[in-house]
Formats: sequence, structure tokens, C-alpha cells
Amino acid sequence: MQNKNKTVVRSMDLLNLFLAHIKLSMNDMVELSGIPKTSVHRMIGSLEEMGFVKKDNDGQYSLGLLFLQFGNLVAERLDIRHIAISVMEKLRDDIGEAVHLALRDGQESIYIEKLDTNHPVRLFTKIGRKAPLYAGASSRTILAFMPEHERDAYLDEIELKPIGSGTIMDKEELRASLELSRRTGYSFSRSELENYTAELSAPIFDHTGQIIAALSIAGLEVQFGEEKMADLIYKVKTAAHEISQKLGFIETA
Repeated sequence: MQNKNKTVVRSMDLLNLFLAHIKLSMNDMVELSGIPKTSVHRMIGSLEEMGFVKKDNDGQYSLGLLFLQFGNLVAERLDIRHIAISVMEKLRDDIGEAVHLALRDGQESIYIEKLDTNHPVRLFTKIGRKAPLYAGASSRTILAFMPEHERDAYLDEIELKPIGSGTIMDKEELRASLELSRRTGYSFSRSELENYTAELSAPIFDHTGQIIAALSIAGLEVQFGEEKMADLIYKVKTAAHEISQKLGFIETA
């Protein structure tokens, strides 16, 4: 059993080489992996037979189409957009504002889904749009609930630059805003990315309890009056929590 496990681990070592290389020869794999040539020959033959790798006419190996099939299945089954969309539609229909789903992308957030409204005046937001993690409710939600050491490192090195008239430009004010978001479970912004607009966001957690995305509603500032805020906050937080539960998140006391 131990030898079989060793073979599996070594086979994975070979497959991992293709994360950084599109094509590799037998000698390339021997040199990069440090595994004896006879073992590489035997394992790569088995991987080719199973469809994990394929060999071209020049003797170069690349990942097989089996990975594409597995990758599509994983994306289809775990894609947060598919999991979140029904909740987002319900929220959009309930409140009548645009609903966004954002993920972290390095030192930025990126919208990966947007449900628009029938308002005659719409926000200039679209799937693929990015924003720095310090600006806007979605971005700041992600930043607020990131692991503390990552958040602190980001805050130490980032240079705050104005985007909208309401962009936070003081780091102490930003830290206070992040602390408020962690305490209340939501973030709110006015004119931070686009003047005269507002965004309200809540975190989405995965099964490990780590933040994986931010759910938000956004619209013109006038739509986010004080008389509406309590209800809007409740609805956004409830929707985000519902998506978190679909991802396997279990809230602990």
C-alpha cells in the first residue's frame, strides 16, 4: 500500500509540472522532477493510457482533455455564480436595485455577476469591472473579512487614491470603517467609485468560514435614504447568509 501511495504522489508531482509548462519531453520531466527515468517512463505511460496526458508526434507531452472534462464538471458544480444566482434574482426583484457578486482578485475586487434593474438611470457597472480593495462597499467587505495578516499587509503598502468624491483617503478612517464592517456584518459606501451612487454589501463565506465573495446592491444615492437602510441591510445580509449556507458555511456561536 505504501508503494502504491508513493507512486500516486510521484505521479501527481509529474502532473504538477504542467502547471508551469505547456509541453514537456520525457527528459524534461526527469530533470524537473528528479524522479528516475525508468519511473517517469512507467508513470507517464500509465497517465497517458488513462487520458491524463497526451503525446504529440514530436514526443512532447501535454495535459489531456480529461482535465478539461473534470474542470468543467467542477466549475459547473461549484461555480459560486450558479449557486448564488437564484438568491440574487430574488433580492433584485424584492428591492428593485442592481445586485452584484464580487470576488477578490489580488489587490482588487472584480464583479463576476450582475443583475440589472429596469430603472431608466442605471449604474455604469459590468461583469469584469475591477476596483481597489479599499474603495466601494463590495471591495471593503472583502478586505474587512480577509485574514488579519493579509489585511494588515495590504493596508501597510497600499497608497490610497481618489476615484469618486467619497473615496476614503485616510488610512485611519479606512481601518475604522473595516472594523465597523466586521462588527456589523456589512459595508456601505457613497460616491466612492462613482459620484452620486451608493452600494451596500455583505460577506459570503465558504464551508471553511473564509470569505469567498461579497454580495451587494447598488444604485443612486437617493435610493438609499435613512428610512430604508435598516430593511435593506437586513435583506442583503440575509441573502448573503443564504448563499453562504449553500456553500456549506455553518455559523458558530
